Amino acid sequence: MKAPAPHGAAGAALRVLFVIPGAARGSSMIFARRQAGSLRDAGIEVSLFHLRSRTSFFHLAGEWTRFRRRLRRTDPHMVHAHFGTVTGLFAALAALDRPLVITYRGSDLNRVSSAAHWREKTRAFLGRFLSQLAALRAGRIVCVSPQLRDRLWWRRWNAVILPSGVDPDLFLPEPQARARERLGWSDSERVILFNAGHDARIKRLDLAQQSADMARAALPAVRLEVLDGSTPPDRIPVLMNAADCLLLTSDAEGSPTVIQEALACNLPVVSVDVGDAVERLQGVQRARIVDRDPRAIADALVDLLTVPGRSDGRHKLGEFSAHRIVRELHRIYLQMGISLAGDMAAGEMAAGRVAASGVAAGQAPEGDV
Repeated sequence: MKAPAPHGAAGAALRVLFVIPGAARGSSMIFARRQAGSLRDAGIEVSLFHLRSRTSFFHLAGEWTRFRRRLRRTDPHMVHAHFGTVTGLFAALAALDRPLVITYRGSDLNRVSSAAHWREKTRAFLGRFLSQLAALRAGRIVCVSPQLRDRLWWRRWNAVILPSGVDPDLFLPEPQARARERLGWSDSERVILFNAGHDARIKRLDLAQQSADMARAALPAVRLEVLDGSTPPDRIPVLMNAADCLLLTSDAEGSPTVIQEALACNLPVVSVDVGDAVERLQGVQRARIVDRDPRAIADALVDLLTVPGRSDGRHKLGEFSAHRIVRELHRIYLQMGISLAGDMAAGEMAAGRVAASGVAAGQAPEGDV
């Protein structure tokens, strides 16, 4: 039996409206949707507003109208934007006097590669500028890594560091043989898992392929398994458990969720120094931080794959478990002046319940688009 949900002055549960860029389905921003499910399991009412268009002023006007209708209907105590750039500024302006939290995740504050085309550089600069403007309106700022917080032009004092978080009940170790049987993979392969996401250039798929080719010269059984944005989210845990190591070669990241997922599954990791990878992998056996050089990456891959084994990464879960992230978010909401059950003691009791509750990704309620 669940404990009573946190209540506001009028007797209703704490209500939060998430603003998330992109479509309501697929792998894009899945971590934000899972975070919403975790908060719901903790007794907080979370509604989702997916900002479908961020490039057309005409469509943004329509989104503004749709958002204001959602705001009136759900009457949230606060709005939480899960990205900067247009999404963050849209929420900052459209939320009017509602308290606002903004989570910055990476490309909304990170610079693009110096080798990028001038159009891409200009677009990225404009996006970063909008992110910085939105920060002025935020009652609280969440950055997924210390490196990202350092990119804020102002109000760093108002920023807390919270990674996106990983559900420990979804990402957990499974015998590799069983996972490979489910996928139809050969036991003799040495599989390197690589997440190219929606932008293979930033993730540096070219560098990953070059490094895997070099490693294959020493270990012919090496195979690079490339994931893209179309990979079903519920397939990722079995892929983590079937693979022999994860490879990360990105030019820029915030806090790579894929590393946290790998650690939760005890999957060895080879990564360049990007985002908070060094912090996440510190003290983990069978994890390597290497230079952004194909030879160095290949050598680390061969070192891990010659005699395959699992890591002990799951012991780091306390740093990024979804249970902890939800607990911290709830505390942030309380600190922003939401009155729950008359005093802070009730809020602390609710936060304790969050720690004990399961953090599964629930289905979005009807109308969460």
